[in-house]
Amino acid sequence: MSLKNLIYEYKPFNEQEEKDKQVILKWIDSFDNLLTRDNEFAHFCSSAFVVNKNRDKVLMIYHNIYDSWAWTGGHVDGETDMLGVALKEVMEETGVKNLKPISLDIFLLDILPVLGHFKKGKYVSAHTHLSIAYLLEADENELLIIKKDENSNVEWVPIDKVVQKSTEPHMKQVYEKAIKKLKLF
Repeated sequence: MSLKNLIYEYKPFNEQEEKDKQVILKWIDSFDNLLTRDNEFAHFCSSAFVVNKNRDKVLMIYHNIYDSWAWTGGHVDGETDMLGVALKEVMEETGVKNLKPISLDIFLLDILPVLGHFKKGKYVSAHTHLSIAYLLEADENELLIIKKDENSNVEWVPIDKVVQKSTEPHMKQVYEKAIKKLKLF
């Protein structure tokens, strides 16, 4: 399925997702390079909201650039398999290998701001992430590994502490939405 069809078929969870879906579809029609960082204004990222079997903890990393606890995820860098990117990012950023999608469908859809920052000694201008996220399950007893060039900690966070752990106001809203939507599964 094409990326455009994947987004088109997605059933928005709330008004924010409905509006973001409309804007993302317009951007897909307007730009041919949203899958790469060549588009310095906006590009796709794929993330994972990873829960344990009991669904009472969320796997989070302490993200070095954002200086905040966050979900795992990253740029798709030309890939069209969004779920595959989300799975790969969890493995790279946490060391967790045994992951199970709770659903193959998109879990969350967001347009997220990224402030200007330095990465590997170079300045990256402010831009927008067109964020697709998946709901995954993992074994909370699996060995966790820090990916030092991206994060400085990895841990299972009690689900009722996820929102307060994040210091990014816009991400607090995303995590609140994820927790509400998780209750429907």
